[in-house]
Amino acid sequence: MKHAMPATAEMASARAAMTSALRAGLSALGYLEVETPIAVPFAGQEPHLRPFETVFTPDPPIPPGSISGRRRLHLHTSPEYAMKRLLARPGFSRCCQFARVFRDGEVSRTHNPEFTLLELYASPGTADSVMKDLEHLIARLAPSAPARKGHGRGSGEISLAPPFERITCREAFVRWAGFDPLPLDADAFAQAAQTIGVRPSADASWDDVFTQVLLERVEPALGIEKPTYLTEYPASQAALARLKPDDPTVAERFELYAGGLELANGFSELCDSHEQRKRLQGEQRQRAALGRDVFPLDEEFLHALDQIGEAGGVAVGIDRLLMLLTGARSIAEVLLFPAADEYPRARS
Repeated sequence: MKHAMPATAEMASARAAMTSALRAGLSALGYLEVETPIAVPFAGQEPHLRPFETVFTPDPPIPPGSISGRRRLHLHTSPEYAMKRLLARPGFSRCCQFARVFRDGEVSRTHNPEFTLLELYASPGTADSVMKDLEHLIARLAPSAPARKGHGRGSGEISLAPPFERITCREAFVRWAGFDPLPLDADAFAQAAQTIGVRPSADASWDDVFTQVLLERVEPALGIEKPTYLTEYPASQAALARLKPDDPTVAERFELYAGGLELANGFSELCDSHEQRKRLQGEQRQRAALGRDVFPLDEEFLHALDQIGEAGGVAVGIDRLLMLLTGARSIAEVLLFPAADEYPRARS
């Protein structure tokens, strides 16, 4: 199998210029850059993510039973929990981080198990205010980006001038899948998907079908001429987001696409520890049903939520953003040491 060539010095220079421009833009918007731990005691509960595990072993050894003894840790899949804890502290009402994050098993043309996220949070803030900040940041990088064959149906260039397009999930499904999924139960949703050539597995859940139709029919059509925010995700697709007050079937969550490539995921934050606990417990049950490790809840994170009030946040894939700006067709092209080349290959 032929792998994409890793990033060149020219690509590394493009990354440096991009991150420098983003840092200048973030500073102008009043965001304070922070760093949070990479090895954390509480992994996220997302059902379909697998964190890398490590162990802290004190040296010299500490007697058994000591609170400071050997501990199981995980490399974070996102700095979200820690950054929301910062939001609850004085002086961190607008904070950001360029974080190296880790997700086991994710290797594809657009995935690498180790990658970079820009996460930013604002309190007070909402999904809408964060979308506007993100538009401002991306517009600083370049006036346009090359259209990306294989991701979208356009040609020429994608304008990066704000405002970006916005479309709800319901509107997007009606336009490109031909039906509104929200009123459907799991069986009816699976049948509707089959009528447009999407083949869910026999045991697929409602959310599984949603994701499959999104990937196969909706995503390739998004952000063809300019970046597009896909908004108002179903409530079941937003465990950490606030629900829309006048329509609790959907959440104040958005994803940003350009040329059919997902670049960012954000939302109005759920700042209610009681409701957040119930949602995380639901994800624990999902993880158990999938045969995945079930992790303890992060009580410090939950405690912080009630101190925040209103907030909005977003995670931006820095490697994918560089792909957009340079026209790279694989994440390997923007990484100096992509996993496809660095990880030992299985021997037959």
